[in-house]
Amino acid sequence: MATVTTDARRWWALGALVASMLTLGFDMTILNVALPTMAADLGATTGQQQWMADAYVVVFAALMLPAGLLGDRFGRRRMLITGLGIFLAGSLVGALADDVTAVIAARAVMGVGAALVTPLSLSVLPTLFGPEERAKAVGITSAASALGLPLGPIIGGWLLNHFWWGSVFLINVPMAAIGIAACLFLLPETKDPASPKVDTVSTALAASGLGALVYGIIEAPTRGWGDPLVVAMLGAAVLLVAALVLRERRVERPMLDMTLLAHRGFLFNTVAATLVTFILTGLLFVLPPYLQAVLGHDALGTGVRLLPMMGGLLVASRLAPKVVARFGARAAVSAGLVVLAFAGLLGSRTTADSGYGFVALWLTVTGLGFGLSLIPAMNGGLSALPRDRAGSGSGLLMTMRQVGGAIGIALLGSLLAGTFRDRLDVTGLPASAADTAGESVVAAHLVAERAGSAELAASANSAYVHGMGVVLLVCGIAALVSALLAAAFLPGTPDAHEPESPDMAAAGADARQ
Repeated sequence: MATVTTDARRWWALGALVASMLTLGFDMTILNVALPTMAADLGATTGQQQWMADAYVVVFAALMLPAGLLGDRFGRRRMLITGLGIFLAGSLVGALADDVTAVIAARAVMGVGAALVTPLSLSVLPTLFGPEERAKAVGITSAASALGLPLGPIIGGWLLNHFWWGSVFLINVPMAAIGIAACLFLLPETKDPASPKVDTVSTALAASGLGALVYGIIEAPTRGWGDPLVVAMLGAAVLLVAALVLRERRVERPMLDMTLLAHRGFLFNTVAATLVTFILTGLLFVLPPYLQAVLGHDALGTGVRLLPMMGGLLVASRLAPKVVARFGARAAVSAGLVVLAFAGLLGSRTTADSGYGFVALWLTVTGLGFGLSLIPAMNGGLSALPRDRAGSGSGLLMTMRQVGGAIGIALLGSLLAGTFRDRLDVTGLPASAADTAGESVVAAHLVAERAGSAELAASANSAYVHGMGVVLLVCGIAALVSALLAAAFLPGTPDAHEPESPDMAAAGADARQ
């Protein structure tokens, strides 16, 4: 049992965690606005842009569980400071990078740091705050992470309008430094030597399996799904993940506790939360190029135009606890997924001439569906577990969500790339120029500008919007199928009118912050 400190500095210590979570929060979205600019400056293909986004998410997802265990065994403050230091170093490398490979490597290093910071920032709260203050502390920390999401595009857009694209990495350096200093001086050291040891083999299987899967999906549109390398990577991913599951089922104290999936409520709520994250990350990947390359907005304008989704999310965060209290979690998750499906189907009707008003409409609906489904799904999943399994359940749920995000970027980005390339009219262009134009809508616009071809620019816009429409249609169908699964398989909630559990109260506090 952790000893709760009564140190008056605990709220200042919470400020250190808030600074850390705020930095990670806006780093999740700041790159989306920068990708079109980086693609133009570095000559990055759509596949390389996917890797810039996914290198971070893949490493983050694979290392989150062992990172939490490292903090338990060797000291949470020590590992938090280490994570922020790694994140700072990766950000410096990214800011100074001059080619795509260096950016991808920097993002992977940042993923290592984020994997250390995210689980540990929450795990220290029980030692800082008693039960009467803990819900408020959890809410403040979660709100800091959520606040970073809308701040990312706006900060990134402003930086890109005034500085070079490396500034979106450089902004992390002072934020991480503040977090390190605050942790050093304000955060007490805590550990749990009885926690399971970090399983190096399981960690390697998780990282390599997820990496092979994402690599195969990203390379498939260019090489073809039947290409030997793509088939080998996808086959290796299946074998590695199967080996991970078998190993974790046999060890006495597993790092990734698969037996948690035997709890029906946890399993289907986790599936719902993962699919919601899959849809959202794919959407945030495909939308900024549309706003910048097709509609012609600058980076700051693009960031501001993503705000309607955050507005819908804010409304949903306040609405979700009330819907759960009145109708139950199953109804809330199912309804949120139906709203998300409607947003995807509505968005798939977007054309090159639709204008921003129509986009703002379905973006708002997207945020509403996202918040209404994700908040009750996460709380429902953890509430379905015995109290002594909440820690491992939280780690598995967050890992699955990150995996869903990585696959969302890879799969939906690859679908967009393949559709765009097939639809683009490159008639009359030399072979090399045609290949370059087919790499991305940004590349096509650069080729059109050099060639003075308004027809190519128009074709690129039309092809990209068509590809984005296909992606949104797939998202809508996936959300609708998820809603049906949630309605059919999530446990009933006859206690919807009963008093909130401590977990539900904490989730409500998260939403209200």
